[in-house]
Amino acid sequence: MLSFCITIDALHLIRLPKEYPVLRLLHLLAVLLLGGLNAIPTSAAAPAKLAREIDAILDGPDYKHASWGLLVVDAETGDVVYERNAEQLFAPASVTKLFSCAAALVAIGPDSKTETSVYQRGAVVNGTLRGDLILVASGDLTLGGRSKDGKLTFKNKDHTYANSGLGETELCETNCLTGLNALAEQIKAAGITKIDGEVLVDDRLFARTRGSGSGPDTVSPIVVNDNVLDLLIEPGARSGDLAKITIRPETAFFQVDSVVTTGSEKSSPRIQILPVGPNQFAVRGSVPASGKPQVRIYPVDEPALFARALFIEALRRQGVTATAAVLRPVGVNLPPKENYGQLTRVACLTSEPFQELIAVTLKVSHNLYASTLPCLIATTRGFSTAEAGLREQRKILKDLGVDVNQVSFAGGAGGASADHVSPRATVQLLQGMAKRPEWEAYKNALPVLGVDGTLAEVVPATSPARGKVYGKTGTLIWTDLVNDRLLLKSKAIAGTMTTKSGRQLYFAMFVNNVPLPEGVTAVREGKVLGKLCEVLYETAQ
Repeated sequence: MLSFCITIDALHLIRLPKEYPVLRLLHLLAVLLLGGLNAIPTSAAAPAKLAREIDAILDGPDYKHASWGLLVVDAETGDVVYERNAEQLFAPASVTKLFSCAAALVAIGPDSKTETSVYQRGAVVNGTLRGDLILVASGDLTLGGRSKDGKLTFKNKDHTYANSGLGETELCETNCLTGLNALAEQIKAAGITKIDGEVLVDDRLFARTRGSGSGPDTVSPIVVNDNVLDLLIEPGARSGDLAKITIRPETAFFQVDSVVTTGSEKSSPRIQILPVGPNQFAVRGSVPASGKPQVRIYPVDEPALFARALFIEALRRQGVTATAAVLRPVGVNLPPKENYGQLTRVACLTSEPFQELIAVTLKVSHNLYASTLPCLIATTRGFSTAEAGLREQRKILKDLGVDVNQVSFAGGAGGASADHVSPRATVQLLQGMAKRPEWEAYKNALPVLGVDGTLAEVVPATSPARGKVYGKTGTLIWTDLVNDRLLLKSKAIAGTMTTKSGRQLYFAMFVNNVPLPEGVTAVREGKVLGKLCEVLYETAQ
């Protein structure tokens, strides 16, 4: 009888050819039994060509003062393909959203839907509601404003980044008031033609907080148009003409004073948005003649009042007379939450499946949605704060096989100073999610290299790796006032890919603390990460 002994590390280094499926299955079972479900073995030396090509990029002169962290593993065996500083903590920027979205999918479920209900408090007499109308926020973060054919739409460059200076952004073609209009239509159909009481929005699902990252940051369970006003600024016919400014959604809740002129064709857009007072702001500057319309946003500080005003205006458009003032309610309290079962529900809006929201969050790196996810996780566990949601997220990540000692989060979006992860913990997250039924929804929500989302323009259309990489990107930039330059705090990508030979990989790549020379933006590092993906695609056989 023969006997043998083999170490876990050595076992992981065995690579059996595909022609021996039974042996490959036994090998995989042995790895799982001996090494743990998400165990990542000690690295073997990376193939010489692959290591040379990656090292040449990471050790380039642009990264003399920077830090790199990489881990690439075989998705089937767990073999390490390449690693550098895999257990050090790095600022992940929006790669943080991989963690918050994974936890939310597990806690809430990809097919889950929410219902935003409207209740009447009082009797209806001859079409007149002698009482109040109350819209109860459910955490539907799009409220029909991105819905089209059962899906949520997005543009690769989302409007919430319009003020960030990261390039031109676009507006979705959908109507941001679709949900409120539908609710108003139902109320009219229910026989209510006049409301002589108040119109209220109940936003008590969870405690209001602040998110991290650029764009709107007031986290609330009621969201209309991502809680921003869109400003579409179109140049006049010739230089010197006033530009045309369109506000979306149009509402009496805000007062806007705009004076934007048309500059020469060779000029650059120069637009200032200046807060003047509560619900008042001014727009000044110029846009180039014959240039594309410019998008800017004005974030809303009071989402519930904003939604209430838009709801009143939607009711009036449907022919429902609402005597309540648009600006704010007067002296009326919300009922206890437990009393809604005793009131009559007169309208209801059902959201798209939750996985659709996750797809928009990851594809465009939506900071507001990601910042709200810990709050939504909290509500599934009977809590009401983002802090409680993050503690629940920790439990979920641990169950997924993530070493939670290698993560640090203070929010869901990736812009908080405390947000740090290791490449190893990030790969463990991907390995853990791949074992769960939410994996397909999770993977398909990721931007695709050269195709869509934040990866749409990272590689050219001719790239061999185009369409083969599903990854979440991250970018975090600080201003270095001493040297009058930008400091790229983090540029990152993590996800899964299929190589030229058909090998499946999980990977995490972070670079931190890159001083950017004048005229250079984070786009350079984005293309470097794209190049690393191409190297892996071609060489990790």
